Amino acid sequence: MRGGCDLYFDCGDLIRAGNLAVPLTRDPGWAALADLRCTASVLGNRETHPLEFAFRKKMEGAAHPVLVSNLFRKEAKTMVFPPSLQLEVEGLRVGVFGVMVPMVTSAMKTAAASSYLWTQPIEEARKQVAELRNKVDLVIALTHIGHARDRELAEQVPGIDLILGGHSHTVLVEPVLVGTTWIAQTGSHGRHAGVYEVRPGSVRGGLHRLGSEGPQTD
Repeated sequence: MRGGCDLYFDCGDLIRAGNLAVPLTRDPGWAALADLRCTASVLGNRETHPLEFAFRKKMEGAAHPVLVSNLFRKEAKTMVFPPSLQLEVEGLRVGVFGVMVPMVTSAMKTAAASSYLWTQPIEEARKQVAELRNKVDLVIALTHIGHARDRELAEQVPGIDLILGGHSHTVLVEPVLVGTTWIAQTGSHGRHAGVYEVRPGSVRGGLHRLGSEGPQTD
């Protein structure tokens, strides 16, 4: 399936270690994404940690662009990862940005012990769409905020063509249209892969159960 696709994205919770765990060795998931020539990903909560040394350990082996627009270093107030990237595919200009669930915000008591702070994803997404929309033909959001928040994002921030989402483990056999934005999610634990043909104003495709032929229909 990867050979027939121009772009490949991952929407987080790739690694085995939990939220506060510190892996002793490099997680094999990163090598798997490298083998798949991952175009870009957004972090899930499993890939993050409030302490810098542990966060770095979790990210060891990530060789592709990681996009998170609502994650900042607390003291320096600088971004940890690029917020977005721009690509050209078959003559189409594609803008991609990432947002994830806020793990530690300035309003939480845990902020005092964290090296990082997260801002609200929908507000950051609004900024990214404003930055990208006039520069590209397609805007794709990689999110790890859950399906309910994906729907809120689609309703509140016009200008996104496709949301590829994670976090809630929602299985959408086919993309769902909310306003003018399509939303796709593939569930969890690598059971499915989504294959979509995306053009301005249209998204076609759906889920494939890994290890089977053709789209999932049950």
